[in-house]
Amino acid sequence: MATTSGASAFNLDLSELVEEAFERAGSEMRTGYDLRTARRSLNIMFADWANRGINLWTIEQGTIDLVPGQNTYALPTDTVDLIEQVIRTGANVAATQADLTITRISVSTYATLPNKLQQARPIQVWVQRYNGQQSPTGLTLNGTINSSATQITLNSVVGLPAAGFVKIDSEIINYGYIDGNTLYNCFRGQSNTTAASHTTGASVYWQQLPAVTVWPTPDNAQSYQFVYWRLRRTQDAGGGVNVMDVPFRFIPCMAAGLAYYIATKVTGGMDRLPVLKAQYDEAWELAAQEDHEKAPIRFVPRQQFIGSTY
Repeated sequence: MATTSGASAFNLDLSELVEEAFERAGSEMRTGYDLRTARRSLNIMFADWANRGINLWTIEQGTIDLVPGQNTYALPTDTVDLIEQVIRTGANVAATQADLTITRISVSTYATLPNKLQQARPIQVWVQRYNGQQSPTGLTLNGTINSSATQITLNSVVGLPAAGFVKIDSEIINYGYIDGNTLYNCFRGQSNTTAASHTTGASVYWQQLPAVTVWPTPDNAQSYQFVYWRLRRTQDAGGGVNVMDVPFRFIPCMAAGLAYYIATKVTGGMDRLPVLKAQYDEAWELAAQEDHEKAPIRFVPRQQFIGSTY
């Protein structure tokens, strides 16, 4: 009597995936450039998947300890977006821990807040979806600073936003506002860097970190923790021997999608495009329908009356 394999670990490393995609496109992978161009297409496809909706396997939980007087905090640079967030009090004491609602608002709503420095328990958050890149500014430090300085004077501030993050040497610093050529309300050692001393003339970079800005600004009445669930980027394709950062249920979709991308670039592939596109769309639809929360949803009506008093 035949027996089953007893294994359920099937996956495709990059080379096998590319071979499958080239075969579907009516070609063969023969050179190192073929692998290189397929890897590039795969990374572009992963970026496209982030635009198509929530990919459950890329959801990660994180926490940020809020500091009295600081309203902006960096997120990991591979963050796509946040899907849920709460403010946690009593984080280290089970008997008193409480997760409280914090409402996400738009930049337009945040801009209309009259006093952005008001301090209390945060109840609203604005998510800044920067790309994490570092941009040269041509600016330099004007004077030596130690690791605890909260005011930093530059030779100029042209090109810097009114508030945000800068990088000096290996340290990332959050500043609250600018007056003249000085950055004020500076919080040192951000984004897992270490506060350090810096000498005059050191180069200053604008660090475009994804971040959250909470309102009101945290006070010191108690400790607050910002707890969030984020979508991170799918990991890159790798160098040829890696398996993809994709669950097994998306393997058919990944192979179909890469075949479609490759067919647009190889000789004779254009004739297969309509079929490959249809296969990719079907595979994506099947995978996306399966990749969603299975929990029941309950809708509770909220009654509201709007009228005029005469």
